[in-house]
Amino acid sequence: MSRLELKDLQLARGGHTVLEHLEGSFQDGAITALIGANGAGKSTLIQAIMGTLTPVTGRVACQVPPARRAWLPQQLALDLTFPMSVEELIMTGTWPSHGALKGYCAAHYRRGREIMARLGISHLAHRPLGELSGGQRQRALFGRTLMQEAEMLLLDEPFANVDADTIEVLMDVLREMANQGATILVVLHDMDQLGRLADDVLILAQGHGRWATPEALLERHTGHLSRPPRLPLTFPGSV
Repeated sequence: MSRLELKDLQLARGGHTVLEHLEGSFQDGAITALIGANGAGKSTLIQAIMGTLTPVTGRVACQVPPARRAWLPQQLALDLTFPMSVEELIMTGTWPSHGALKGYCAAHYRRGREIMARLGISHLAHRPLGELSGGQRQRALFGRTLMQEAEMLLLDEPFANVDADTIEVLMDVLREMANQGATILVVLHDMDQLGRLADDVLILAQGHGRWATPEALLERHTGHLSRPPRLPLTFPGSV
């Protein structure tokens, strides 16, 4: 049984319905791509899954404890003026389960060092966030998620405005997390990334959701199943 299911879900903002009759289960130990045009309801759905938006009708059935749910927003949501180093950011991943006011033990610091080494940012441990490149910041944010030991991870365009090497590292990390049983939902706008990463696809359009396989979606866009070009996905009603 899936740990994350949508049951006849209806979501609204400002009294206006954004999504309705959403149904389906997200695969455990798999990566689901969430796609749709701007305004299709991707962020609204993610907020409902995270428990910060109450459905109008229906429900989100999630068996993952709140402390093991992680949301990685777009980098624009990160306050770069806050005086925090890479290591300090990564250590905050312990807060949901350990608490924000407790000190860190030797095991925490050891795990933090292992995570930074895995992400190739050990040399940036004491660098302020505001001095990092986009790719370095994204690696640090992923480090916080790994520190949290998240069982469910939701990501909003995690590969936007980062370098190719960082994309490769982060894709490997996501695949490792999925192989270890994590449920991962990632907003994507690039066919190459979708083809390489996704196990399943949820398409949002015109207030409704439709499930598809990556293979079927890529064949529709490219006419064949070989490696897709680095082009943005297009959606019904988009320009």
